[in-house]
Amino acid sequence: MNLKKRSVAMVAALALTLGITTADACTGIRLKAKDGTVVHARTLEFAVDLKSNVVIIPRNYQRSGTTPDGKKGMQWKTKYATIGANGVELPYIFDGLNEKGLAVGTFYFPGTAKYMPYSDAVASKTIAPWEFGSWVLENFATVDEVRKNIDKVVVPSVVLKAWGFAPPVHYVVHDASGKSIVIEFVNGKPVIYDNPLGAMANSPTFDWHMTNLRNYINVSLKPVKELKVGGVVLKPFGMGAGMHGVPGDFTPPSRFVRAALFSHAVFQPKTGDDAVLEAFHILNNFDIPRGTVREEKKDEHGNVEADYTVWTSANDLKRKRFYFRTYNDSRIRMVDLTKFDLNAKNIVVIPMDSKEEIKELTIKDAVKK
Repeated sequence: MNLKKRSVAMVAALALTLGITTADACTGIRLKAKDGTVVHARTLEFAVDLKSNVVIIPRNYQRSGTTPDGKKGMQWKTKYATIGANGVELPYIFDGLNEKGLAVGTFYFPGTAKYMPYSDAVASKTIAPWEFGSWVLENFATVDEVRKNIDKVVVPSVVLKAWGFAPPVHYVVHDASGKSIVIEFVNGKPVIYDNPLGAMANSPTFDWHMTNLRNYINVSLKPVKELKVGGVVLKPFGMGAGMHGVPGDFTPPSRFVRAALFSHAVFQPKTGDDAVLEAFHILNNFDIPRGTVREEKKDEHGNVEADYTVWTSANDLKRKRFYFRTYNDSRIRMVDLTKFDLNAKNIVVIPMDSKEEIKELTIKDAVKK
């Protein structure tokens, strides 16, 4: 079975399991190392395993956009090779980067996304929401280029037939210089926001999240001072009192606040390796164990539907490396785009699924004195 046929089968199976239930708990951050490395990292949450794989898409690979009415959409050949994680074996990247150090993350955007109007006249410029991230990576090298060319594409509400609805999503884009933007389709138009903090979450709109940060201007990385009330001296319980009040739940507004604060609170990493490891440490704070975020209904088999962190990824925009770990294997693994044939004829697929091993330490590992 080829990649496209397997994609349809997997999406159909997922749709039967979930109905129209989807996840909205993804969180993104950006870190800048002292050596100039920019790292984009994120979590991806869903209620079932998305069967994601790492895919490497070569240069000059023929693409065809999907339209709402089945007509021929935008046609293009990939200018730049790309690497990243897909979902349900679709030949498109949900999160990843290209050979020029441009990175894109696709995030769920429920209740807010309203895509562009569609007609026969714009069919040749049309792509589906799940194709947009790959279109960006395959055609542009910088955030500025993306901003200048956004009017060349039409992204309408295209139903993913196996799911029965158009997935509502928005996107964060970072480049190797550290520039970052958020792209959202709201009220039928594309809206581009500068993203100075590099943070990303889900609904509502990005500008709302930035305004909401003003509710937390009282937090501090330093301990609070004791307070005298009448004749009583109140002292903090311990370290971290300055961050008291930072929201700890899994809602998008709360996660955005933590992502923005934590990614700028850590000591600046020295190297790209340091930045990648720091990113995974930060995203530990957003890891969702199975069962802690549940849906009200059960699936057709009586199982409780619950979002969980399917995988966490990091993109090194300087060295063109894609890192990831999964729910079933917390070891960090890496794929280096530069070590592949970027002019290959076919997509390379590397499985992400694996089982974590617990390493036993024995007397042989002891330090001899």
